[in-house]
Amino acid sequence: MKIEQIYTGCIAQAAYYIESNGEAAIFDPLREVQPYLDRAAKDNATIKYIFETHFHADFVSGHLDLAQKSGGKIVYGPTANPAFEAIIAEDNQVFKVGLYTITAIHTPGHTLESTCYLLTDESGKQHGIITGDTLFIGDVGRPDLAQALTEELTQEKLAAYLYHSLRNKIMPLSDELIVYPSHGAGSACGKNMSKETTDTLGNQKRTNYALRADMTKEEFIKELLDGLGAPPAYFPQNVMLNIKGYQSLDTVMQKSKVPLSPEEFETIANQDDVVVLDVRHENDFVKAHIPNSIFIGIQGNFAPWVGSLLRDVNQKLLLISPEGKEEETITRLSRVGFDYVLGYLKGGISAWEQAGFETDSIASISPETFAERLHSDSLVVDARKPSEYEAEHVENAVNIPLDTINENFQSVPRNKEFFLHCAGGYRSVIMASILKSRGIHNLINVEKGMNGIKQTQVPCTQFVCPSTKK
Repeated sequence: MKIEQIYTGCIAQAAYYIESNGEAAIFDPLREVQPYLDRAAKDNATIKYIFETHFHADFVSGHLDLAQKSGGKIVYGPTANPAFEAIIAEDNQVFKVGLYTITAIHTPGHTLESTCYLLTDESGKQHGIITGDTLFIGDVGRPDLAQALTEELTQEKLAAYLYHSLRNKIMPLSDELIVYPSHGAGSACGKNMSKETTDTLGNQKRTNYALRADMTKEEFIKELLDGLGAPPAYFPQNVMLNIKGYQSLDTVMQKSKVPLSPEEFETIANQDDVVVLDVRHENDFVKAHIPNSIFIGIQGNFAPWVGSLLRDVNQKLLLISPEGKEEETITRLSRVGFDYVLGYLKGGISAWEQAGFETDSIASISPETFAERLHSDSLVVDARKPSEYEAEHVENAVNIPLDTINENFQSVPRNKEFFLHCAGGYRSVIMASILKSRGIHNLINVEKGMNGIKQTQVPCTQFVCPSTKK
């Protein structure tokens, strides 16, 4: 069967392309649709359907732009009620793409409309199943994302739906089926996803905790909800954009990719409702940046961090990006619904400095210098996830995970200098930029983070190591 997984690592998302006999279908497309159009054109194929597994929360789908440009019909599963024209499939409804058959299997749980698509090849053999966020490799979808849409739903109710969907709809299928999920490791749509992005259903039945044959519904709900943190703040906004619709990416690009002189940039940046977003490498930001700007580098998990930390997709933004990366930055922002970029600084920081405008910097030291300066009463803030901190951390360090900084802002030391680090140096600079924008400057960033600290002569007693924890 001709199926291609189109994986986008920065948001850990998989779209799928199938083609048969001159007809093609796309499953869960990203906002930028030209690659799908180009792929179909390469096969001299017409995109017949655009299948959506559910209303996505972690990204804005490209279904509307792709339908408009290709003529393909948008398909959702039962109970979906979008504000635009779409086919609302019935459970077990069959669709033909060339010689292939796609069967919609309603699997509520992650969301009420969640639907998987069973793929059957030209010989009538069942090949695989596109599972959306119902079933991942090593995990299943979190059941709390649809709660905001109706007061009647609880995560316990959705988890119960998911239990029955998995056991009544998915697990009875052939072990030979290939599972094609919508996400891999790093996505916030689950909690224990594998770095692998496909597997056989049979192996998942053997290894995925949520598919244990002897698991009761109560045990499933308890294990699924255990350790499930709050979803990122931008998720509900992305859901509504996917339900109600959004601006074409072409329109967004036209109004956002606007070069601004330093003087024009400075005038707009002084408005109260504008955030200056600097997406260069953290090493460049540390050396010189516009005062009060926020750093989130495009070389990391850029879009999810923007959504988690800036939160409001209607936030007006000004960009400072590496030269030639303006369009990429705007595109990646649009993936999570941030469509209100007002322009970018033409010529970057060098043009800003040449125009005579002020820059700021972050005090930053090497891991070796950190080891020399660390003493018994030093304050250390660790910006990593709790799981990273619990596995290994500098003794007496305070854990303030980056994704909680907006809620835990008051926990940051204010009356004494402190060291700030993460795992590799990316997240700590993000946190440092947020703190400095709020008037907290008594921090020293530790370059290379824990990865660098562990290579120094800091005694092992400075760490709570997995091998010595009691």
